[in-house]
Amino acid sequence: MKKRAAVLFGVAAVMAGTVTAVPSAASTGPAAPRTALKWTNCSTKTYPTLQCSSVAVPLDHARPKGKKITLALSRVRHTAAKSQGPLLVNPGGPGGSGLTLAGFVASSLPKEVAAQYDVVGFDPRGVGKSEPALHCGPGHAAPVRPGSVPRSIAEERANLDRVQSFARACAGRHGGLLKHIDTVSTAKDLDYIRHALGAPRINYFGYSYGTYLGAVYAKLFPQRVRRVVLDSVVDPGGVWYDANLAQNYAFDARHKAFMAWVARHDSTYGLGSNPATVEAKWYRMRSAVGKNPAGGKVGPSELEDTFMPGGYFNGYWPYLAEAFAAYTKAEKDEAPLVEAYENFAAVDAAGENGYSVYAAVQCRDAAWPRNWNTWRRDMWHAHAKAPFMTWNNAWYNAPCASWSTRSLTPPDVSNASLPPVLLFQATDDAATPYEGAARVHRKLRGSSLVVEQGGGNHGISLSGNACLDRYLADYLATGTVPRASAGGADAVCDALPEPKPLPATKAATGTGRTGGATLHGLLGFRS
Repeated sequence: MKKRAAVLFGVAAVMAGTVTAVPSAASTGPAAPRTALKWTNCSTKTYPTLQCSSVAVPLDHARPKGKKITLALSRVRHTAAKSQGPLLVNPGGPGGSGLTLAGFVASSLPKEVAAQYDVVGFDPRGVGKSEPALHCGPGHAAPVRPGSVPRSIAEERANLDRVQSFARACAGRHGGLLKHIDTVSTAKDLDYIRHALGAPRINYFGYSYGTYLGAVYAKLFPQRVRRVVLDSVVDPGGVWYDANLAQNYAFDARHKAFMAWVARHDSTYGLGSNPATVEAKWYRMRSAVGKNPAGGKVGPSELEDTFMPGGYFNGYWPYLAEAFAAYTKAEKDEAPLVEAYENFAAVDAAGENGYSVYAAVQCRDAAWPRNWNTWRRDMWHAHAKAPFMTWNNAWYNAPCASWSTRSLTPPDVSNASLPPVLLFQATDDAATPYEGAARVHRKLRGSSLVVEQGGGNHGISLSGNACLDRYLADYLATGTVPRASAGGADAVCDALPEPKPLPATKAATGTGRTGGATLHGLLGFRS
């Protein structure tokens, strides 16, 4: 590993300059007269009261009278006699669409609480039904990609060519737009949404990357904030290169937890009762699909993509374990593994758009190493201890090494001017490790931290934990937050029980996969 890490070849070491983007502590927001939004019915079978609209915002907030772009909105209206105003919701990503999330949140909160709010979803700039939408590289994630772990210079070069091609394509398609796809610009968009809704202040509920977006909005517009819920909290001190390095270790630990779960259910899966034995079989499976991709679709990179959602949500474990077990049997049934890939990892048009926005925001938001030797050194160092997804995660983010826009300086989200903010965090969350929530708890003076002890899922409120959801409902209803007498967590809830293996009927038919109208089918993964 060390010898390979020291190999040098012709990747240009270009040091990009940075552009400071530290916002004022209290931006003023839009000053134009308000035009009432026109809402139309966009109901679905799952969300029969959903309405949709759109709002125009400046492409460049430094030029509010210049070119405009359009943001898609959704809402479920309040039904109580007295409203507590809009509750803007965001699923994370960056790059996640929030239109359906409005329906989910409104239907998942206690009826008496949801009735008091206009729950408003939105597609951030560049996302989904907002216009223009980013589509940098259709086919970029098509199988079978080069294996993620570079075992030779040629393999590393193949992956580098691929990610550099994506970065060039994005610049070619959206060159004038990319410098305006960033978190600060999106946070300023939120205030245009607030203005269009006619609300003096907003309530905000964000998951994952949405927690960072909410913290940045609160920094820009503290006077516009009423209540804020941040679930699965991004560490603002790691934006974004260091945060991804931290994820590598956390996801490896979560993968080991999955392997241990499989071992505990050896009577079902027959993969061994020792977690190390099970894990060794998983890596042999990765090696095998490197030689012969399962179904012609699932090579090592696709296999990692397929199992990575298990690090976000353990409800996926039974489905992943079934596919794992079927492949390792003597007859080597590849069909369940291909089905798992298609269910959990295959990228459709929405996924391609989401990844395009993810790359655009992360690459623009903060400085990334431009010398590939830095990446190589850091990834091999992490891979030695965390081999599950280190290199897969590296290639996911590597377009930032040659991105066309210069990087901004992330704002310090420290804030002493807010009403109480409610934070939710699982202790073993891999996507946003616990340290990030602890840091934000310190930075947002007067905030309250509710911890799911022993939980490893990402996005924990409105996911079936009644203890967590009581704190959420109380806060949204009355503004009440728990308070501890000392530092650290203000309240602690036990994690939900681990999932059980699938019933034989569901395992045989492949039915019952968690997703769709559940929270984890709606969240934007990766941060």
